Amino acid sequence: MEKIVESFELYGKQYRLETGELAKQATGAVLVSQGETTVLVTSVVSQQEKDYDFFPLTVDFIEKMYSVGRIPGGYLKREARPSEKGTLTARMIDRPIRPGFPDGFKQEVHVVATTFVCDQVNAPDCISVMGASAALMVGGAPFDGPAACVRIGRDKDTQDFIVNPTYQEMENSDLELTIAGTADYISMVEAGAHEISEEDMLAAMNLGQKAIAKFCEKQAEFLAKVNPEPMPYTIHQADPSVAERVNAHFDEMSAALKDANKQARMGKVEELKAAIKANDFTAEEQAAWGSDIAAACKALEKKAMRAMVIETGERADGRTPEQIRPLHIVPGYLPRVHGSGLFQRGQTQVMSVATLGMLNEWQRLDTIEPVDGKRYMHHYNFPPYCTGETGRMGAPKRREVGHGALAERALIPVLPSEDDFPYAIRVVSEVLESNGSSSMASTCGSTLALMDAGVPISRPVSGIAMGLIKEGDDVVILSDIQGLEDFLGDMDFKVCGTEKGITALQMDNKAKGLSVEILARALEQAKEGRAYILDAMLEQIPAPRPELRDTAPRIETIHIPVDKIRDVIGSGGKVVRGIQEETGASIDIQEDGTIHIAAVEGTAGAAAKAMILGIVKEPEVGEVYTGEVVGIKDFGAFVKLTPGKDGLLHISRMANGRVGKVEDVLNLGDQVEVQVIEVDDKGKISLDRLNKPDAPEGAAPANDARPGRGPRRERGERDQRGGRGNGNGGRTPRRRHEA
Repeated sequence: MEKIVESFELYGKQYRLETGELAKQATGAVLVSQGETTVLVTSVVSQQEKDYDFFPLTVDFIEKMYSVGRIPGGYLKREARPSEKGTLTARMIDRPIRPGFPDGFKQEVHVVATTFVCDQVNAPDCISVMGASAALMVGGAPFDGPAACVRIGRDKDTQDFIVNPTYQEMENSDLELTIAGTADYISMVEAGAHEISEEDMLAAMNLGQKAIAKFCEKQAEFLAKVNPEPMPYTIHQADPSVAERVNAHFDEMSAALKDANKQARMGKVEELKAAIKANDFTAEEQAAWGSDIAAACKALEKKAMRAMVIETGERADGRTPEQIRPLHIVPGYLPRVHGSGLFQRGQTQVMSVATLGMLNEWQRLDTIEPVDGKRYMHHYNFPPYCTGETGRMGAPKRREVGHGALAERALIPVLPSEDDFPYAIRVVSEVLESNGSSSMASTCGSTLALMDAGVPISRPVSGIAMGLIKEGDDVVILSDIQGLEDFLGDMDFKVCGTEKGITALQMDNKAKGLSVEILARALEQAKEGRAYILDAMLEQIPAPRPELRDTAPRIETIHIPVDKIRDVIGSGGKVVRGIQEETGASIDIQEDGTIHIAAVEGTAGAAAKAMILGIVKEPEVGEVYTGEVVGIKDFGAFVKLTPGKDGLLHISRMANGRVGKVEDVLNLGDQVEVQVIEVDDKGKISLDRLNKPDAPEGAAPANDARPGRGPRRERGERDQRGGRGNGNGGRTPRRRHEA
């Protein structure tokens, strides 16, 4: 294939699609760019059909550090496991393209997006979705495209929406909406927002849908130039008798589904499926049609559940579509931890635990994004026991990363600023039971944990997961979906927010024909559900605790002149380490002179603060100090006034009377009360001792009593001795030699 290029401009940004030159052994390959950000997206469709009861699609997003001119961190110096952002981007590509394949297509599909260039101006994620769509269609895959993805921002000042904003434009945006789909329907939505209204969110979605249609048009123009040849493929067709035999058990399946207890319901359903397989199919048929029988049983379960909702308005657990499961809310569930909250909704139970730390404990990020790290971290764990299963526990899976990121995004808008609350914050949500909507339970539980920890959030956040059953023109929107309704329904729409507005949302759609109008209904129903849940939370903890837990560090912030930072740190960090060891406090010093002092014990923090202020303070004439003798010379003693300042106590000012040698009245380590009497222009400090003792007996007599000498002159008094005079009784300076 010859090289084919399509360049175009949309919404003030430049884009480019290219194929025919790179990765020609892949089924399809497209180089896609926005500005100078360039991503190679490849698709490979296997030739063999797999005997799976699901569609085997895999998407990988590969962040190459060379794309931003950096060498990877760590010992290996090569890209290893994907970053959290890389994992989220892979999920973001997967979700809008998965619904575009026909049911029954079982050939493996692998999509790989590799970042070649990231210009630090334009993000690579949205264009990767367009690249994946184009790569699939260039290769002739049975994909119902084109599909595209756009990001919508909104300028805080002008309130104007921006399509695919740059990183700089996003810094002044109060909305980040990512929306994907085709020209006809929406398949994926994600958003983070600063408490914006449902009306504004819908306006952004409308713009996003229109923008997607325009990108799909440009993609179609590119594909017209390519003129790809559709690849041969087969749609697996089960023997018609399989569905006939299985569907005969519709009434039995409907009865088995009507149980509010998840484990009991699953047991009944699995028992019925096993009975159908054993009683309705011979051993030979089971061996030949194993996956087809399993798929037909799953389809029967789906059909029975959906019919129940559409025809009767009743759900499997007996609830109405708008009804929320019983709530159990306990803030401060755990002792000693900095903050905790137990949130339970039906059979979904999450324990969230908050931990506060120094700002230097933030998470540093080594990614292609123009960010160094983050101060707030939310981690979500989904162990096998929460669904009554056994399994291997290890690194978090993509789903866990995605759910944690959603809860994190929901809470960031209400967190206090670093200036008002100088802490790094980590919240961990442990899913203890799961029957749907565990990510929203973790959002609610994390709000409880933050409030219990005394974090002064601006407003509490609640979240709810909405579902959809769509059969033709019949549409039922479900509030607080359980696992069954998520797996067998058409939509999983999670909405988080405060009483003021939305802070985050995420939607995955399996039904073609989902419109903005349906989403508007879902948002309004979600608003009512969020308010109900929030009221229940506020009954248990109406506001953040006024004080931190005794086990949490108290952090105080002070500011020192930048030129004093070196004095506080000391050579090789000696001074600041000494302060920490002596007081037990933790100290974080910023380049601008901001110092955060953290200590669980208040006295430790106060002591560390006093020592730091003592270092940076310039002693002034008249000030009194009690200091330690740290050095002795023939002419006097050096007294430590502050950790970084010493002053000289001259031998003549140590005692009443003449002192023969310093050691007669002072020794190293002695504590002595002194007053500053002079600070010269070089910063040298002269001291006088207060409450002077008498000079010890046996010391030489004072200057005015020494034999053979006249009385001691005061400073500035004229010399009365004879010699060269100037006619006024004073000494005459020597005459200079003339040439």
